Amino acid sequence: MSTEKTKSESIIAGKAYAFALQIVKAYKVLVNEKKEYVLSKQLLKSGTSIGANINEAISGQSKRDFVHKLNIALKEARETNYWLNLLKDGEYINLVEFENLSNKCNELVKCYLVL
Repeated sequence: MSTEKTKSESIIAGKAYAFALQIVKAYKVLVNEKKEYVLSKQLLKSGTSIGANINEAISGQSKRDFVHKLNIALKEARETNYWLNLLKDGEYINLVEFENLSNKCNELVKCYLVL
């Protein structure tokens, strides 16, 4: 793998990790303050899975494995946006919180598209 690709992979891995931390914090607020357990658990699973799959892709055993894991990360990002929309429309998170998390999630998708 080229140095250029390795740098972009570590950038996206770092962004995915930071996003996962925001998702964990949002989950805590949803559970502790809003008493919302089902949608927040789904958000936690998909939102943290993005980074886990990106990290698996980086250490993939082949180019095919790399692409497969990144595709899973992309699917998890789309699922995360789905849960964020439900939480917003269900009035568990406000528009500002939604836009912050959704924009960060969409940024991960855009990073994936340039890899």
